Amino acid sequence: MDYIPRILDRQLDDLLRGLPAVAIVGPKAVGKTETASRRAQSVLDLGDEFELSLIQNDPGRLTRAKRPVLVDEWQVHPPVWDAVRRAVDRGANAGDFLLTGSAAPTKQPMHSGAGRIVQLRMRPMSLAERAIGEPSVSLGALLAGGRPPVSGDSSAGLEDYAQEITSSGFPGIRRLPERFRKDALDGYLAAVVDRDFAELGHVVRRPGTLRAWLRAYAAATSTTTSYNSILEAATPGEADKPARTTTVAYREILERMWLVEEVPAWTGIGSIMTALGASPKHQMCDPALAARLLNVSGDALLERANPGTVPLPRKGSLIGAFFESLVTLSVQVYAEAHGARVSHLRTKRGEHEVDLIVERGDGKIVAIEVKLTAIPSGDDVKHLRWLQDKLGDDLLDAVLITTGPAAYRRDDGIAVVPAELLGP
Repeated sequence: MDYIPRILDRQLDDLLRGLPAVAIVGPKAVGKTETASRRAQSVLDLGDEFELSLIQNDPGRLTRAKRPVLVDEWQVHPPVWDAVRRAVDRGANAGDFLLTGSAAPTKQPMHSGAGRIVQLRMRPMSLAERAIGEPSVSLGALLAGGRPPVSGDSSAGLEDYAQEITSSGFPGIRRLPERFRKDALDGYLAAVVDRDFAELGHVVRRPGTLRAWLRAYAAATSTTTSYNSILEAATPGEADKPARTTTVAYREILERMWLVEEVPAWTGIGSIMTALGASPKHQMCDPALAARLLNVSGDALLERANPGTVPLPRKGSLIGAFFESLVTLSVQVYAEAHGARVSHLRTKRGEHEVDLIVERGDGKIVAIEVKLTAIPSGDDVKHLRWLQDKLGDDLLDAVLITTGPAAYRRDDGIAVVPAELLGP
């Protein structure tokens, strides 16, 4: 199969030119091995029982391997991390070691590897990587300041974005004929519940409760719903609910598998800091997983109802929440390419919200609001205008992401950009 270029490729090559060891982390099937193996001369696949046995009985196999060497699924045998760290300390050359891992290990290595092994996060494919169109607006240019010109035409409409939500950003699943993707996603989720939790040392005593909690979490996509509300939605009317420690463990393990990536609350600048809430916004790594958990297709999403959902207090339609999730995934990929952080803004009383805050190293930001509309109104930008008034020059740019046909700047300076046209 042809390799699908990833935005992370350039970051990875830059690091390998100057650093001896780089680890790529991310959920299973996201493309880590395919990306890393293109740069390796030898591969030690610790997911293979025979290869694992060899490295356990002959640790020197790692340092004798032809370099660059890829250690795939290193978390299965954490001592290999320490072996790479020691090789770096002894003077390994730039680009000698690549590691990939689809979960944080149950037993941590003796040493963190800080300063020796640099980690890169690989996420499911962004809209730009899916090549559904040609991006004309660069997040990097927006982060550079100066409010650059914004233009470009988009052929994608609401139906196309609904299709992208359910088609998945996992390369192998995305390549499948449409009629098989649902089965592949269902199998992926079944493996998480039935096998992956156990591999990380957590015995799931009530698989049905875990599945119900996952569905409730999926229904909370793009919200700051409390965890108590998520648990109540998962187990309505049940007196014997799982303990809070149990559901906290669910979330922690899903984070260790890189399947849940909550968007943290922005901490703010200056006087605005005291008015901000602290709750994270809930997101799964790929909105296609959330859609499958709720058993909704692209056509069902277009009905603008909430078919198959569990009862959760939420504003707006499910497709709006999933569209925001798709844009969030894409912005996270683009932001990481520029060393920027992504968070969200919500005031404590909820009177102002901005979906995404992309923050440079110096604290200046690009604010992004996501709206499921082709032709935005003044009401769609009211929170961005409020933030402009609050931050002044600390706000590098303000962007409204839409499902519309063209990118442009409004008279108030806010950029209107169809999701298809935003790129790194």
